[in-house]
This record gives sequence, C-alpha cells and structure tokens, in this order.
Amino acid sequence: MEFLWEGLLSVTWQQLVMYAVGAVLIWLAIKKDYEPALLLPMGFGAILVNLPLSGVLNQTMQGVGETHGIIQWLFEIGIEASEAFPLLLFIGIGAMIDFGPLLSNPKMFLFGAAAQFGIFLTIFLAAVLGFPIRDAASIGIIGAADGPTSILVSQVLKSNYVGPIAVAAYSYMALVPIIQPVAIKAVTTKKERAIRMEYRPAAVSKTTRILFPILVTVIAGLVAPASVSLVGFLMFGNLIRECGVLNRLSETAQNDLANLVTLLLGITISFSMRADKFVTLQTLMIMALGLFAFVFDTIGGVFFAKLLNLFSKNKINPMVGAAGISAFPMSARVVEKMGIAENNQNHLLMHAVGANVSGQIASAVAGGIVLGFFL
Repeated sequence: MEFLWEGLLSVTWQQLVMYAVGAVLIWLAIKKDYEPALLLPMGFGAILVNLPLSGVLNQTMQGVGETHGIIQWLFEIGIEASEAFPLLLFIGIGAMIDFGPLLSNPKMFLFGAAAQFGIFLTIFLAAVLGFPIRDAASIGIIGAADGPTSILVSQVLKSNYVGPIAVAAYSYMALVPIIQPVAIKAVTTKKERAIRMEYRPAAVSKTTRILFPILVTVIAGLVAPASVSLVGFLMFGNLIRECGVLNRLSETAQNDLANLVTLLLGITISFSMRADKFVTLQTLMIMALGLFAFVFDTIGGVFFAKLLNLFSKNKINPMVGAAGISAFPMSARVVEKMGIAENNQNHLLMHAVGANVSGQIASAVAGGIVLGFFL
C-alpha cells in the first residue's frame, strides 16, 4: 500500500505545471487542429516524462535496480547520438515539396534569405539578455519556423534548453495563421496588400528539376558545410520525388516515413520537457524570444519586398515576402487568404509558394551557418 502512495506523494508543483502544459498542447492539437501530428505526441509525452517513478526514463528503483526508459533511449539514440529523427523527417519533407513555382520564378529565392533576418537579430538579443552564446544561437533558430532544424541545431550545440526550444518552434509553426496576419498588417498598408500579381510560370524541364536538388546540395556544402546534413537530406527527398523512377519510394517518404518519424520525434523530444529543466524563468524568456524571432523573420521578408518595389516596375505584393519563412505550406496559405480578403481576384498562392519553399532551403542553410560559426 505504501508503494501505491509513493508516486502520488512524489509529485511536485513543477510537474503539475507540466501536466497543464501537456494538456494545452493536446487541446491545441485536437480542438484547434494546430500541427496535431506533433503537438499531440509532445503533449502526451510531457505528461509521461513527468510522472514520478514512471518507466519511460532511466532510473534506479528500490528492489528492482537500474531500469532503462524507452523515451530516454529513443532520445539518446535518435536525437542526441545521431540527430537521426530530424534528418529523416527532412527526407519526407523534401519528397513533399514541389520546387516548380520557385524554379519558374527564381527571384523568389531572395525572399527565403530575407526572411531569416529575425534569426540573427534574436541571437544577438538573447546574448544581450545573458544566455550563453550557444544557447542564444539555438534560441535564434526558432525564427526559422522549422521544428526539425531547431531541434537539430539546439542538440548539436548542446543547448540546455532543447525542450523549450522545440515547444516554441512547433507551437509558433502551428500558430502561423494567427501570428503572421498580425505581423503583416502591422507593417503594410491596405493598398500594398491589394497589389495584384499575375502568375505566368515559365516551363520547368524535368532535367532542371533533377539537377536542382543536386546543385543546391553541392553549393550549400561549399558555402556552409555544416548545413550539408540538413540541406542534403531535404534535397535527397526531393530528388526521389523528381527522378521519376522511384515513385513508390517517393510515396513512402511522403507518407509512411514522414508520419512514423513525426510520431517518434514528437514523443521523443518530450524527454527534454522534464519539469526540473522546463519550468524556469528561462523557458518564458525563450518563448518570448522565439515569438520575437518569428515575427521579425516575417517583417524582414515584407520589408525586403518593399525594397525591391523601389527598383521594380512590376510591383510585388509585400505579403509574399512574409511567406519566405520555412512554415510550409501554412505561410503560403495565409498570404493567399489575406490577398483574397483585400481583393477577391488577388490570388497570390503560387507566388507565395515559391517564396515558402525557398524558405525551406534558406532555413536549413541558416541552421548550417549557425552551426558552422559556433561549433
């Protein structure tokens, strides 16, 4: 009977907070349909790892000895030792992406780069606020709006805040439809948001589609060698999609592989959401800095579009610049919806998709630059 009460009496107030955090993530996943494939496993995992004396973490139990927990084992093997889970997910993401809208309008490459502005601004701000430089770099990468990149960078840099960073990254990805419209409207006028852009895509040959992922990998490897694993796995997935002879593998990567790894990654990252590591003032600061990075990545893309319009005859709707973040395809859909709201004939989706897929590449490269600089 004493053993039955031992777990209940061991619960701390910090663990109760984590139960609430887990419940909120599950509620967002189910009720609001915000990134359910990730937030639901993360939320449930947050509850699991904070149950006293549970078997999901390594621990020494009286009368039993050393036990090995499944979540801790998955974290050590799939993230800590190899970063395998985030990288494998990139193969699935690459297989899902059609780079055609980007290749037919290469100018959209610039928006992916411009929309990483918030990352480096946040790194500086986090360092000023007292975070060690590797933690500051890991926090800044939240602005990439790409969960696997945030997890990989923070893990490789041995950040003390992998859990809060992962939660912030995926939470803000899920909240793109809420955050981005506010940020966009704050820095654009109604007239700017109503700018119409005709979509006249150039033909993209199969050869170009096949060569693109190979060339991007080589160029990224030469410019930012630390980005090769991120960019390379993303481009490998895309090459499987575009080569035309691996349709079954492409479908597997897009569906079975991506779904399985997403499931494992979501529940595994909860190892970093233990109460003693998560319920701190630093976590609140990280959530605030992550939002800052996300908002200023959006603003950076918008202002870059405005800058181009000073020298361009054919005006660009500044909202397209906001789609340069890596939250694919949510950000492109937000821009399309906002464009129609201003003018029901104003369809910006394909322009925004071009910028959005560029952001996928740019965020991986930015992650590699950060790793190369701070390692």
